[in-house]
Amino acid sequence: MADMEYRRLPHGGEEISVIGFGTGFNEFPGHEAMVRTIRFALDSGINLLDLTPWDARVLGAFGEALRGRREDAYLQIHFGSDYPSGTYERIHGLDRVRKAVERQMAQVGTDYIDFGFIHCLDDPQVFEDEFSNGTIDYLLKLRDEGIVRHVALSTHTPSIANRVLDEGFLDLLMFSINPAYDYQHGQYAFGGTDERAELYTRCMTDGVGISVMKPFSKGQLLDPSLSPFGKGLTVNQCLQYALDKPGVVSVLPGIKGMDDLRGVLSFLDSTPEERDYSVVRTFSPPDVSGRCVYCNHCQPCPRGINVGLVNKYYDLVLAGDALAADHYMNLSLKAGDCVGCGHCNDVCPFHVDQVRRMAEIRDRFGQ
Repeated sequence: MADMEYRRLPHGGEEISVIGFGTGFNEFPGHEAMVRTIRFALDSGINLLDLTPWDARVLGAFGEALRGRREDAYLQIHFGSDYPSGTYERIHGLDRVRKAVERQMAQVGTDYIDFGFIHCLDDPQVFEDEFSNGTIDYLLKLRDEGIVRHVALSTHTPSIANRVLDEGFLDLLMFSINPAYDYQHGQYAFGGTDERAELYTRCMTDGVGISVMKPFSKGQLLDPSLSPFGKGLTVNQCLQYALDKPGVVSVLPGIKGMDDLRGVLSFLDSTPEERDYSVVRTFSPPDVSGRCVYCNHCQPCPRGINVGLVNKYYDLVLAGDALAADHYMNLSLKAGDCVGCGHCNDVCPFHVDQVRRMAEIRDRFGQ
């Protein structure tokens, strides 16, 4: 298996594995099987682990798997999840949240939290409650004490993500990204296509990383009979789709056991052709046509230009990212190196006029 790939968290500088370990599944595979799976994930270079399983017994398996290896992992622990009857429940209120967090830390065997999450904030009223009942103040207090290393938010709702980003204390956003949700299909397809794209760009501009949940739309995108598009996508296509979005540092599929884990890790050995998700163009609404989504389907450029990256930095500059211009200027080949051969126009599945786009970018930067 190829080596794990890593991306740097903007606030903090930690190197995060591009594939993380999500635990949102409904069946417990057994303690020993779970421990083996988690240890294999760590051995394979996965270091971002989310601790919101459906079954509380998974937490004990994490505790055993992490014994003596705590420094190998960055843990996402959610302030608002608990297991009073042995299965997941969303809870509210500072006293309940505090006790649940302390209990989960003890089960996992840790005295610190890498990412303390404001948990599953989707409803505007819950948003107001969480800011008034002391839960967020408690999380920020733990951050100031060094018990929580980074403050994070999990949500499916762009408008609420933006409201919390406005507060200025987020280091990581956990958000659901896949073609179904981005193109208005599925249970959590909140926000318009443009609104979602603007959120990803804002996160990159603000230096807030994104960890992706539900990259397969709860498995529906992998099954043609369940896909809202009537066609299935592959694991590799879905992972690459999410990783190409601005701000994304890691994608965390739900892992049910060793077979799931091996299937996800096969992404590291996949070819560009196997990762190519340009087929989503046939799923997308008409108003998406003509916009670069950085999929790099146009590669290789005959001149060697990284067309997707040139477009991404330009869009970030337009969105107000002060550093994006420097990143662009440090590219070895820029828009001004385009000779207008039209190769990218001919093969772009989203019908972007990249020749015109390169000229526009060249004029903006002078090269």
